[in-house]
Amino acid sequence: MHIDATPEDLAFREEVRGFLDDKLTPDLREATRLTSGVYSEFETAFRWHRILHEKGWIAPGWPREYGGTGWTPMQRYIYDSEAGRAGVPRLFSMGLRMVGPVIMKYGRPDQKAYYLPRILSGDDVWCQGYSEPGSGSDLASLQCRADKDGDDYVVNGSKIWTTGAQHANRMFCLVRTSTEGKPQQGISFILIDMDTPGIRVEPIITLAGDHEVNQVFFDDVRVPRANRVGEENDGWTVAKYLLEFERGGTAYATTLGATLAGARRIAEAEASGGGRLIDDDGFRRKLAAAEIAVDALQATEHRIMSEIARRGRPGPASSMMKVSGSELHQRITELAVEAIAYYAAPDQPEARVPGRNLDPVGPDHAVAVMPKYLNYRAASIYAGSNEIQRNIMAKLVLGLA
Repeated sequence: MHIDATPEDLAFREEVRGFLDDKLTPDLREATRLTSGVYSEFETAFRWHRILHEKGWIAPGWPREYGGTGWTPMQRYIYDSEAGRAGVPRLFSMGLRMVGPVIMKYGRPDQKAYYLPRILSGDDVWCQGYSEPGSGSDLASLQCRADKDGDDYVVNGSKIWTTGAQHANRMFCLVRTSTEGKPQQGISFILIDMDTPGIRVEPIITLAGDHEVNQVFFDDVRVPRANRVGEENDGWTVAKYLLEFERGGTAYATTLGATLAGARRIAEAEASGGGRLIDDDGFRRKLAAAEIAVDALQATEHRIMSEIARRGRPGPASSMMKVSGSELHQRITELAVEAIAYYAAPDQPEARVPGRNLDPVGPDHAVAVMPKYLNYRAASIYAGSNEIQRNIMAKLVLGLA
């Protein structure tokens, strides 16, 4: 695959820039700037979802036959890069990026016909039921059971760190349907209506002060067996396919570059020892090292683009992006905290509400810095801890036993 932009690619880039300039209003940009978590505030994210859906750009990675854009890998990369640079709201994308591709590959025709259009329109908002208390990185040890009873499964147990469950009306969930054989062989992948009796969602407030994750409890929850995706007890195969899309993005470096540029702007504004922090040799070296790492990550992205163009999926290289991207994001948020210095101390979640009518403590650029730093402490754990990702790379990328 050639990664040099063709005249058609350049024309597409201008189309994307024009669209973002027109539709990305000041209040949407402010909401993105104030976002400290993985996703934007729900109403903001859903508003941007509707704008993209109306344009026909809500599913850049989907083929046309399922309502996607049918863009080439280069077009998708251009869009992701421009969107990251412009600061678009972060969508609740578990339907678009995770369960959607799974349904395309493993779903029955009736499941595709029902769920895929609802994912595109935003009628269905999805959350992910994978991790459990005691079963996070060792996901194969999960214990949430689904016992057969006529045409239903009866689900009992709980899931934890369930992002967006307070907003979701559907969950894609891994459940244990057998205890025979290896742990991976007794897991099934099912789709659950969150309005089903017996489901209880309890909030978990993060260190950053955000309600982003939850614990979800299931008490004799009846789920039609027709809601299973793939064969019974073969959910591990489905889950591994989904995780490729969760772990690897195609324009991670652009988003990181924008975050790093924000840290640089803060350093240009903040004082240190009587001068600007940006003039401090030690801090400039840290910025330069981070910029080099972002450039290296972008080169890796280009290699993965070639792999997607060839195979249609990122493969185990997605683990490389997950490790490098998450650890680099943590480094950059640390630089931003260093730059704002004592303005990191005030805890002012009300100042991060879009459209707020109060003045924050300290400069406006400092409001979301510390919450972002705290939130991204989890980035090297969720979607499979980085230790697990290194094991995957050792085995499937490097070919080590």
